[in-house]
Amino acid sequence: MKSAFIILACILSGSIFLIHPFEPHLTDIKQLTHGGTNAEAYFSPDGEWLTMQTTRADWGYDCDQILLMDIKAAKTDTAYRSRLISIDGGRTTCSYFLPDGNHLLFASTKSAGAICPATPPHDPKNYVWPIYDSYDIYESDLEGHVVKQLTNTNGYDAEATVSPKGDKIVFTSTRGGDIDLWGMNIDGSNPVQITNETGYDGGATFSPDGSKIVYRACHPKSEEEVKAYRDFLSQGLVSPLKMELFICNADGSNKHQLTELGNANWAPCFDPTGKKIVFSSNAKSSGGFDFQLFAINIDGTGLQQITDAGTFNAFPMFSPDGKNLVFCSNRNSSNKHEIDVYLSKWIP
Repeated sequence: MKSAFIILACILSGSIFLIHPFEPHLTDIKQLTHGGTNAEAYFSPDGEWLTMQTTRADWGYDCDQILLMDIKAAKTDTAYRSRLISIDGGRTTCSYFLPDGNHLLFASTKSAGAICPATPPHDPKNYVWPIYDSYDIYESDLEGHVVKQLTNTNGYDAEATVSPKGDKIVFTSTRGGDIDLWGMNIDGSNPVQITNETGYDGGATFSPDGSKIVYRACHPKSEEEVKAYRDFLSQGLVSPLKMELFICNADGSNKHQLTELGNANWAPCFDPTGKKIVFSSNAKSSGGFDFQLFAINIDGTGLQQITDAGTFNAFPMFSPDGKNLVFCSNRNSSNKHEIDVYLSKWIP
């Protein structure tokens, strides 16, 4: 049975240390945000900054906006407010640092206007994500000024991450008629399709040496499943309730399924050794909404649970030096909609 979460509110330089007895890989956990719904926090090349997306009504962010966080400041000041990067409005997602550390890429619907696009009506029988066809990928400086548009096609272009080699970007796109992974050069040139199986392929990240990618996928098999998938896609929607992880070479070759756990397995990243994948899953949840972090070897063996606190833990990412893990969690939230960013030292 899951034990009670132990919170040691040691006010040392304003930091809150959060310790759970069944998380042996995590230590010296610090909460970096305090309010709102925060997701996809990724490190700068020097490990001193995070870029992330936030929805927070009390700050005027009615849909996801891209923010830039000074980690040192956030660790010591609970009232710290990250810098707004998505100054042109619209809905934004999936920000990531470029190799120079002075520029970011992110996806935005700003070409369709500065107002947040409408969200799908809630349907208790069908949980869906919107796939806005106005999403394109942009490059901006650290003040939020867009310096280049990296994609410009009809349809969804988002979920981009950058190779550690600094030469390639992998992203998710509907430009081919389905939701597939594509690659392009760091400047947006030479887009190449990586996956081509019917269904959703997305959320890819590179291995530490840039030779492989891991991603989440949902590939409908039966005629009924394919029809349901295509019906959603025609409405600009995708259902993420059943997803498994896949791994392949960066060019799409040697693809194979990594997990067969059922439910939703997503937000994968490689560990510093490149030999394990850390990801979020509700596969062990009886009610569906209990997402914990897990680790698995790249050959699909050795599944191990990493987190055991709260009911939502996702978006893991290691610092460039491999010593820290950042992730998003509701483990210390004041309400059910609050998801905060946490930083932990990593114990291999």
